Amino acid sequence: MKKTIKAMETFIFWSRWLQAPLYLGLIAAQGVYVYQFMHELAHLITKAGSLGETEVMLIVLGLIDVVMIANLLIMVIVGGYETFVSRLDLENHEDKPEWLSHVNAGVLKVKLATALIGISSIHLLKTFINADQLTDRVIIAQVVIHMSFLVSALVVAWVDKIMTSSLISAKH
Repeated sequence: MKKTIKAMETFIFWSRWLQAPLYLGLIAAQGVYVYQFMHELAHLITKAGSLGETEVMLIVLGLIDVVMIANLLIMVIVGGYETFVSRLDLENHEDKPEWLSHVNAGVLKVKLATALIGISSIHLLKTFINADQLTDRVIIAQVVIHMSFLVSALVVAWVDKIMTSSLISAKH
């Protein structure tokens, strides 16, 4: 019976590798965002003289949005792989991100929530710039969604703080 249980536990532990193709898929998605960024940047550069200030601002906000989504993808890919699949051998790597040394599921959730708030903020700013072209209902819906992200992030951070302080108290 112990041999069967040991084999099952080994198989369950091995199953974490099923997530590896998911992270590879996110890397491919990031490639799409790089393409989109370059396409928008080329549009901005080639049309620079004929664009108004508002149009330039909207394109630049779009570029910032793409960068923030790419940052979110990196956090999920690198942090998720490190947390749930396998350790990355980066101890002596000169470019190792500082946040990776203390990443865990809770920290990753808080960082993701913060990134989503940033992305939502960019979208909301674009909405406010284009407010005259949108209905009040759309604007209100986007504000409510943004507020939901804010509340969710606060709750996630609060729960993580409670869990972290509970773990510290349990150790002492």
